[in-house]
Amino acid sequence: MEDNAPFRQILRESLQTSFPTIAIDEVADGAEALQKVDAFLPDLIFMDIQLPGENGLELTRKIKALYPNMTVFILTQHETPEYRKAAFQCGGDCFLVKTSFSRIRLRELVKSFCKI
Repeated sequence: MEDNAPFRQILRESLQTSFPTIAIDEVADGAEALQKVDAFLPDLIFMDIQLPGENGLELTRKIKALYPNMTVFILTQHETPEYRKAAFQCGGDCFLVKTSFSRIRLRELVKSFCKI
């Protein structure tokens, strides 16, 4: 769940290159996110903190309340202790700063959290 279309495209391409057999879906806002989560029960969610319509941290809290075993990676452009703490308090499983991870790191993180 990411509102930045170019970043979503890069993330999608990186995931498809590393994991060609997985299904990937994307949403740009919080309202659509809960619908997709309920419909598809994904193994892994990439959640931006700043989403139109609903804060990604609150959305993570709702998803984790419904699906505590679902893995949620929190994405942000801001490396602050406050965001990091809030991400884990809301149930995020991993905190990623968008500008600091590579395809290799992304692949390793996904493999470490999911059985792919």
